[in-house]
Amino acid sequence: MPKRVARLPAMESFALPNGLRVILVPQPASPTASVWVWYRVGSKNEWPGVTGASHWVEHMLFQGSPRYGKGVIDRAVVEVGGILNAFTDTDFTAYLTTVPREHLAVPIAIESDRMTRALIAPEEVERERTVIDSEREGNENWPGFRVDQELNALAFRRHPYRWDPLGYAEDIKALTPTDLQSYYHRFYGTHNATLVVVGGFSAEEWRPKIEEAFGGLPEGGDDPTVKVVEPPPRGERRSYLHGPGTTPIIEVGWRAPALTDPSTPATVLLDVILGGETRLFASGSAWGRSGEHPSARLYRRLVDTGLAVRASSEWRPRVHPGLFTIDAQAAKGVSAQRLEDAILAEVDRLAKKGPTLAELRQAKEKVERGAALAYEGATRTAFRVGYFAVLDSPALEGRLLGQILKTPRKVVLDTARALFRSEARVVVHYTPDPGSPP
Repeated sequence: MPKRVARLPAMESFALPNGLRVILVPQPASPTASVWVWYRVGSKNEWPGVTGASHWVEHMLFQGSPRYGKGVIDRAVVEVGGILNAFTDTDFTAYLTTVPREHLAVPIAIESDRMTRALIAPEEVERERTVIDSEREGNENWPGFRVDQELNALAFRRHPYRWDPLGYAEDIKALTPTDLQSYYHRFYGTHNATLVVVGGFSAEEWRPKIEEAFGGLPEGGDDPTVKVVEPPPRGERRSYLHGPGTTPIIEVGWRAPALTDPSTPATVLLDVILGGETRLFASGSAWGRSGEHPSARLYRRLVDTGLAVRASSEWRPRVHPGLFTIDAQAAKGVSAQRLEDAILAEVDRLAKKGPTLAELRQAKEKVERGAALAYEGATRTAFRVGYFAVLDSPALEGRLLGQILKTPRKVVLDTARALFRSEARVVVHYTPDPGSPP
């Protein structure tokens, strides 16, 4: 079988005098150009009273800047045949626009205009409050969201990872335009931004244009580093929820390493062995999981045996120590406790005996396959480069891949024993109310 490697594309990186980081990845044959702006600002930078501010600011950057009034950004991109979007995570916020290559000037002008000059007008804040409140209420109706929210609140007592990027419902109702304006002007400056441009353009032509577009922006952006350190876990924590639904849901989490921790390569392999895939090197067309994985341990133990209708694991890359989670929904007639017992039995088996050599080989092959498909198209390449850049550096991916492929079975076993400790475990049961609608 031929060796698959992550083909990190040739790139040109530089910083402007105002602190903005720029990464250019020319792809002469590409018919499109993709522009991403990544801010090292996410829900980790919030505090009680302003939770949800990062997500709300994400919305507001589409609602008006000096050159682009309300609705103009969307029209400007759509009229040239482009697409645009944005998303907020715990550790970052990202804005993306992909256009035909001849219209690269459009997203460059948009991002320059709103990077430090978004209006965040009071009347638009109030209009958007309704949208965000509705989004939050919609998620509250989904049992999986409630379970995930409860799990993080149990796992983190001090660190801001305890709340979801959507924020608390009471904060969404109470945040003022002044609060959002202050949050934006504090964090969304050039010091915390990385501009990534990928696709059909010439770096020689576009570097001076980018320097002209962004070079005059004021220098700014407070240090987004979170100083709060979550105390070590000292015992299992549990919670029991109920509400509408069809069958019980179980989520179990363990305190897990940060992205740059030495144990990360082995943790990635544990994620593949248990769940079938890992977020960092997913082989599907989208970021994240790509569906069912019948060869994975959790699927074989829970779904094949009729205990669950779905089962997955996830180690999500974080700047700070996060969680390794297992999520499963019971089959009809299976109790939450029976499902939990089966999950913990499978995890204990892995921690005691480790993976088989065949499992480890297959897990590494999946990681290689995901790495080989990582840089297909301008949009996906821009995402990949920017993602690693905002969390650490684009070179991190190659280092991690090399370490993963060299990780021996003994290290995976030792990591499983250190990770899956009962005193570092949090458990949430969700049980449907009798006779409740699904």
